[in-house]
Amino acid sequence: MSSSSSSSSPPFVFTCFLMIIILLTLNSPTTGNTTTTTTTRRQLRQLSVNYYAKTCPQLEQLIGSVTSQQFKEAPVSGPATIRLFFHDCFVEGCDGSILISTAPGSKVLAEKDSPDNKNLRAEGFQIINRAKSLVESKCPGGVVSCADILAIAARDFVHLAGGPNYQVKKGRWDGKISMATRVPPNIPRANSTIDQLIKIFKSKGLTIEDLVVLSGAHTIGFAHCEQFVARLYDFHGTKQPDPSIDTRLLKALKMSCPHYGGNADIVAPFDVTTPFLFDHAYYANLQGKLGLLASDQALVLDPRTKSLVQELGKDKQKFFQAFAVAMDKMGSIGVKRGKKHGERRKDCSFHM
Repeated sequence: MSSSSSSSSPPFVFTCFLMIIILLTLNSPTTGNTTTTTTTRRQLRQLSVNYYAKTCPQLEQLIGSVTSQQFKEAPVSGPATIRLFFHDCFVEGCDGSILISTAPGSKVLAEKDSPDNKNLRAEGFQIINRAKSLVESKCPGGVVSCADILAIAARDFVHLAGGPNYQVKKGRWDGKISMATRVPPNIPRANSTIDQLIKIFKSKGLTIEDLVVLSGAHTIGFAHCEQFVARLYDFHGTKQPDPSIDTRLLKALKMSCPHYGGNADIVAPFDVTTPFLFDHAYYANLQGKLGLLASDQALVLDPRTKSLVQELGKDKQKFFQAFAVAMDKMGSIGVKRGKKHGERRKDCSFHM
């Protein structure tokens, strides 16, 4: 959520990835008690799985044809789109406002042009535009919102990468407001503390359990060096590495990410064991001090989140079930309805 995904093909990705694999002898612990993750949530009546049953009955198949092809051609589209959905929902709600481009000559920047969104991959935006074009060709006139297309595409990529295949409720309208200034207070950062993360999630109606479960999206994707380089050389101003990082991982990351003057394009995988597979290894990695971001590793260091990290690290099905529920809950944040509050854009990049 707080870092960038990157392509699966450039040499710098594999260089960093191979260094990590070579230098790490991975032995992921899976300890902890097993309990059931429960959340109390209020279903929004205006959203329904069959919302487009009459107006665009083939919607999911249309989007699925685009996402499946894109996943084969560029697997990076998966984490890029999932991250795009998070960033959309956390600012102004799940209303497609992240997709809006800044108007030419405007002094008011759109969300996507916020510095906090600078590392959002172009593939995420491209896949939504491709899916929207196909949907418009079969169900013309702005019948289907961009916000719903983004929610469905994110689910598709979760499943294509090996994760759960859950139903997506629909009926969102596209938001009319997209402002870069509203991004910073609402987006978790790579070095956010647990207190800061809990506060942001609570402001969205999400629980501590939701925080831990949704962080599991970092089971796929990559982050740029700038997101974690402070952990390697000057953690919290100590001029020392973060003591909570595995020494082998530290050595591998330092080889790719120098303190100063490194290649800005270099990335490392969130999940050093199975970076292209949506599974529950992320949680076992945290217990082995193999979290890439400070905000990731903090989840296993805080007693409020540690036990759930341990539980999810033991049970993939528990994680999959909890993730599906949490994505449904997150997908209901700030939903817009009707012409007073929203629109249905024919082009996701521009207001009607």
